[in-house]
Amino acid sequence: MKVRSGGGCGESRVSARLIVVAFVVGFGIGVLFSDRFWTAADSNGHVISGPWQEQELEVISGDCTTKKKPVPDNDTMGDVTKAHEAIQSLDKTIATLQMELTATRSSKELMGSDGFQSMPSSNQQKKKAFVVIGINTAFSSRKRRDSVRATWMPQGEKLQKLEREKGLVIRFMIGHSATSDSILDQAIDAEEAQHNDFLRLDHVEGYHKLSAKTKIYFATAVAKWDADFYVKVDDDVHVNLGLSLGFYYWRLFLLLHSWLMKMLKYFIHIAGMLAGTLARYRSKPRTYIGCMKSGPVLSQKDVKYHEPEYWKFGEDGNKYFRHATGQIYAVSKDLATYISINQPILHKYANEDVSLGAWLIGLEVEHIDERNMCCGTPPDCEWKAQAGNVCIASFDWSCSGICESDERMMEVHKKCSEGDDGLWRALL
Repeated sequence: MKVRSGGGCGESRVSARLIVVAFVVGFGIGVLFSDRFWTAADSNGHVISGPWQEQELEVISGDCTTKKKPVPDNDTMGDVTKAHEAIQSLDKTIATLQMELTATRSSKELMGSDGFQSMPSSNQQKKKAFVVIGINTAFSSRKRRDSVRATWMPQGEKLQKLEREKGLVIRFMIGHSATSDSILDQAIDAEEAQHNDFLRLDHVEGYHKLSAKTKIYFATAVAKWDADFYVKVDDDVHVNLGLSLGFYYWRLFLLLHSWLMKMLKYFIHIAGMLAGTLARYRSKPRTYIGCMKSGPVLSQKDVKYHEPEYWKFGEDGNKYFRHATGQIYAVSKDLATYISINQPILHKYANEDVSLGAWLIGLEVEHIDERNMCCGTPPDCEWKAQAGNVCIASFDWSCSGICESDERMMEVHKKCSEGDDGLWRALL
């Protein structure tokens, strides 16, 4: 075969064999050159395209990392549990230290400036207590106070024994009149000399100042007693201080064997009245206990519970946030201390129970709805008592307390009481 190339003047001939050799050599060079980029044998003999090898290995590696999650063994779970318990313990310790700090601060800032027994002296240790119960009263409520003294509030040596043996402190809380050393103040002084059951507050008395009085009560009580709980109750409410079970079935229990008696007494002491109920929440921080309600915000000026700041609660017809009814409620030590130290900046609404709920609504607080703290007067509390479920507190909703309590308190006590020995059997 001959190949002719023309350029103008002559010819040249190239052998066909040389063309074939050149083609083979070029093909070989091309294969060797392209092999660097397109083929690579892995250790198992599989061929993977070179440019994608690293990407595929990364995907496989990432997938393995995602799928192969370590399974915690028992030791790991045990460590997690211990760490959780340690955190809880540390949290309680910090809370306790904060409470002590704020209480000390409050005592120093508010210490007995006006001669009232509102704060202990700097060298006086606070008394330990389980519960401090402040009975809200007024100058004009002497008959109410006497009805309470004659029924559910121990007197004289029994009152002191209650503090020593059960850690229950009960005091009528009252401020002073606008005029220094007035006849009203002198009457309270004489009553205090007779009964020794008042907690005097550095506060000017007045119905529309109950929110301010509540703040001062907590501050005063926290500074004077180191208690687990602080209770506020009105002087027209009947209270069972001790236990709900036991009084009506105690004689039946006496017929049982001694070992069974111990078990039943233990059960009774766990399911108690005011003291027994609070004891169940003793280990919980930041507790707010009462009959929780959410009443309407009243914007009309001519109604009893008018709210001047109704516009803060939204449109007309809205309800308040959930809060305990004002007849009786309890707060734990940390919350009472919070109120004590922050009282200058806590806003006061027209209604005292709303004010307390507002002070606590933004905190990490456990609201405990205890319906036994708002029983009705007989026959309601009487039926419950006969069934062995004695009420913590009884009053008439229509009167926001026991109607004509100075006359009816004894009647309610006879029908709804836990019995005189109920409290003394309580294991607190």
